Amino acid sequence: MSGPLMSVYNRAPLALVRGRGAWVYAEDGATYLDCVGGVATNALGHAHPALVSALTEQAHRLWHVSNIFQIPGQDALAERLVAASFADRVFFANTGSEAVECALKTARRYHAANGQPERIDIIGFEGSFHGRTYAAVNASGNAAYLDGFGPRLPGYVHLNVRDGAGIEAAIAASTAAAVIVEPVQGEGGAKALSGEFLQRLRALCTQHGVLLIYDEVQSGMGRTGQLFAHQWFEDADPDIMALAKALGSGFPVAACLATEEAAKGMTPGAHGSTFGGNPLAMAVAIAAFDEISRPETLMLARGVGHHLAVELDHLIRRRPDVFVERRGKGMLIGLQLKPNNRDFMAAARERGLLVAGGGENCIRLLPPLILSKEEADFAIARLDEACDAFGSASGQAA
Repeated sequence: MSGPLMSVYNRAPLALVRGRGAWVYAEDGATYLDCVGGVATNALGHAHPALVSALTEQAHRLWHVSNIFQIPGQDALAERLVAASFADRVFFANTGSEAVECALKTARRYHAANGQPERIDIIGFEGSFHGRTYAAVNASGNAAYLDGFGPRLPGYVHLNVRDGAGIEAAIAASTAAAVIVEPVQGEGGAKALSGEFLQRLRALCTQHGVLLIYDEVQSGMGRTGQLFAHQWFEDADPDIMALAKALGSGFPVAACLATEEAAKGMTPGAHGSTFGGNPLAMAVAIAAFDEISRPETLMLARGVGHHLAVELDHLIRRRPDVFVERRGKGMLIGLQLKPNNRDFMAAARERGLLVAGGGENCIRLLPPLILSKEEADFAIARLDEACDAFGSASGQAA
């Protein structure tokens, strides 16, 4: 036995003890540029003054009360989310998995309220990831997450995003309840879905009375340069959306957003949470929302995201021995590799850069939205240096 913790994480040999902005500091004094960000969570970096102030002030007032009482912070944050989105109703939880669970329950409950309880099918996509709870892993398009956990739950269908005919048939089925999709896949390899694809899903769902769920746990809250990734496209709004990660910018906060119609079945007793939406979480999330939604923050994210994309494309052309392609959107960036991605992550870490892994042998760069151009250039230089551990440059100069 190596220690009291369950061995469910393959942790890197690095203990971080302090952070400021885009930088983190280890026990041994080493400094790193953090392009993991708690996996797309620390949208405002570490120890952002507005968040520290909000948390400190609230901690001196009230920490936790039950949802059997009114919590004014929930109304304040919900009003912000509704005003900035398609939604009319919000439920607060703690994690992305919980937000997805609420979305799935909301969809099935909607059809039950309409007198169609047979409509239970949740249609998802190969390579997707929606969380680690039992319903969420059944909705995810990765069989490995179900290994050893018993039989699959009924009513979950997985299709390839390129299977147009199969998607249309599944949505048209009399048992179809909802489609769940990530506008930009995170864990599955940082694949950005096209506006045409999302618009087609929207049209098919509307035609057949099926609800459209977006999982924007990773892509939401400014990550792509819009507040929500689907807002890059017209006529692509969902009926339900799951948010988390950057919503609290490091504090555990999640939300399930829905239209009035989609939420019609969520009546008293249909769902609940002990900690979801408590005063501490709401204080931090309100501060985070106000900072992230500022036009200046989103403009910076778009500008630095574009700069990273251009420079990474140059790097890929210089190092075809290491890189296959760039993926993603905005500040959710994936690089598919030829060498093992975990080996490359270690090489980058040894050079002062922290990056995340991803499916299909990708690494992901998930820096804070406040990353500067100079910090972006630091990341590019360290990626370039890490390439030297896997061969010599053989591509044309940029």
